Amino acid sequence: MEIIGLKGKNLLNNLIIKRILSSVLILILLISLIFFLLRLAPGNPVQKFVSPALSPKLAEKVRTSFSLNKPVTRQYIDFVKNIVTGNFGISYQQHKPVVDVIKEYLPFTVIFSFISFLIQIGFGFLFAFYAFKNKGKFSDELLSKLSLILYSIPAFVLGILLIYLFSVTIPLFPSADLRSVDFDDLTLIGKIFDYVKHLILPLATLSIPGIVIYYKYLRENLDSVNNKTFINHLRINGFDEKTILKKHIIPNTIGPLISVAGIELGLLLSGALITEVIFSLPGMGRLTVGAILNRDYPLIIGCTFIAGLLVIITNFLADIIRYKLDKRMLKGI
Repeated sequence: MEIIGLKGKNLLNNLIIKRILSSVLILILLISLIFFLLRLAPGNPVQKFVSPALSPKLAEKVRTSFSLNKPVTRQYIDFVKNIVTGNFGISYQQHKPVVDVIKEYLPFTVIFSFISFLIQIGFGFLFAFYAFKNKGKFSDELLSKLSLILYSIPAFVLGILLIYLFSVTIPLFPSADLRSVDFDDLTLIGKIFDYVKHLILPLATLSIPGIVIYYKYLRENLDSVNNKTFINHLRINGFDEKTILKKHIIPNTIGPLISVAGIELGLLLSGALITEVIFSLPGMGRLTVGAILNRDYPLIIGCTFIAGLLVIITNFLADIIRYKLDKRMLKGI
C-alpha cells in the first residue's frame, strides 16, 4: 500500500512540474503576444506626446524613453524583463505607476467575481439536480428550454434589459455605480444595504449566463453517468437510488466540471468587462476598456498581463484539484 501511495504521489508531483512548465510557456507566449500586438497596432505611444511644436531633440528623448530607438529584439528583451519584474511603467492618464492603479481596481473585481462564481455554482447545481430528479417531467423540459433562451442572449443585451425592467419600468434597483450619492450619511446597516442594492443587477447580469453553463454541463453529465454500465450494475445488486446518487453519480459528475469552473473563474477574475462597463463599476474590466479607448499603453499591458495570469493560475489549480479528486487520471500521465 505504501509503494502504491508513493507511486501516486510521484505521479502527482510529475504532473505538477509538467503543468508548471506548460503554464510558464503559456505565460511567455502571452507576453510575446502582447508585445507584438501593440507593435502591430496603428501608431505608437510617442504620438501621444510628440507634436510639431516639440524640438527634434526633445522628440528623440520621448522616443528613447519608450525604447523605440532600439532594435525590435532589444525592445522585446527589455519588455519581458519589465513584465517579469512587475514594472509596467506609468499610466498616461492617471499619472502614477500601473501597479498602483491595478491595486485600486483589482480588489473589487476579485470580490465581485467570487460572489458571482458562488452564485453560478450554487444555482447551477440546484437547477441541475432538480431537473435530474424530475427527468422527463414538465419542470425538466421548462428548465431546458429556458436555459437555451437565456444562453442565447448576449451579456450586454441582458444587462440593458434588466436595467430597463428593474431600474426604468419598475425602479427597484439603481442602474449604475457602486453606491448612492448620500452613502456617507448612511448608517453601517444602510451602507451594506446600499451596496447590496447596487450590486443585484450587475450580479444577475454576470451570473445568469454562468448558471446556464453549469446547469447544462452538469445536467448532461448526470444523464451520462446515470446511464453507465457500473451504475446499472449497482442497481441490479440492490443499492438504493440515494446511495448511488451520493456516492457514485455525483462524484463522477463533478470531476470534469472542475475544469469548466477553473476557466470560468479565471475569466471572471480577469475582469467582468461588459458588466462593469454597463453598470459603471470600478473593476478591472472597466479599467481595461478605458485604457484601450485612451491608448494608455502601459495600463493596457498591465491589465492584459494580469488578466492572462489569473486565467493561467485558475486553470492550473483546477487541473491539480481534478487529479487530487480522481486518482485514476494519474494513470494517463
